[in-house]
Amino acid sequence: MNEYKKPFVIAEIGCNHKGDMEIAKELIKIAAIFCEVDAVKFQKRNNKELLTEEQYNTPHPNPVNSYGDTYGSHREYLEFDVDQHAELKKYCEELGIIYATSVWDTTSAKEISSLNPDFIKIPSACNNNYEMLGWLCDNYKGEIHISTGMTTKNETETLVNYFIGKGRNKDLVLYNCTSGYPVPFEDVCLLDINLLKQKYGDKVKHIGFSGHHLGIAVDIAAYTLGANIVERHYTKDRTWKGTDHAASLEPMGLRKLTRDLNAVHSALTHKITDILPIEQVQRDKLKNKKI
Repeated sequence: MNEYKKPFVIAEIGCNHKGDMEIAKELIKIAAIFCEVDAVKFQKRNNKELLTEEQYNTPHPNPVNSYGDTYGSHREYLEFDVDQHAELKKYCEELGIIYATSVWDTTSAKEISSLNPDFIKIPSACNNNYEMLGWLCDNYKGEIHISTGMTTKNETETLVNYFIGKGRNKDLVLYNCTSGYPVPFEDVCLLDINLLKQKYGDKVKHIGFSGHHLGIAVDIAAYTLGANIVERHYTKDRTWKGTDHAASLEPMGLRKLTRDLNAVHSALTHKITDILPIEQVQRDKLKNKKI
């Protein structure tokens, strides 16, 4: 019997739709039909709540990737409102793929929870926003997925204990993550998955892996270490304008990732007998019977 949980692949579209609903729907369709992933995920921000006035009105630090004159206008250009998210969720349901969103602030958490998605993600940057986490624990009944990038081990311990105190730890999915775009292999730190499993494997629902590296080999290793939920940024074209595209998988890469994770899941078994039926044919033909 296979003891490994079935891999669950999330295509993180994020803001790679460039603020265009048609591109967003095309990315959903490709992810569902061609890549055969389990879920797609977007992002929701209330930029006036999230940013100070100075941050909002400051020019984008990398103008070549900006969709507005200021960082605030850039972020607003890429933002879908809650009605548009409802439309995207409905489209996902029509295609038989799970819709989810990362929320960056309490207002966004309230808006997205009103759509009743299967799960809501908390990005690494917001995993210490206990006002938002508290509201979700008290009012949202689905899974709460949280990344642990740029987070100390003590902060992770505090986070898990908070969910235990709220009685919501069995709805918590904890992701190993290094925050960077892209992340060099030596900074992925996959063995931290072992630490999360040893410390929290029996306390939370799943251990996940959110990768910002290049290629797909690392994700396979993450899965074999015990991270059955794998999230990767996904775009149609890695050369598109924007900060996340370069660290994203294109459709063929995402398709191969799903294929390879499912293949590895099938292979992670013990032999049910010393000589498998497929081997018996070869044994009868090739094994030296004189020994």
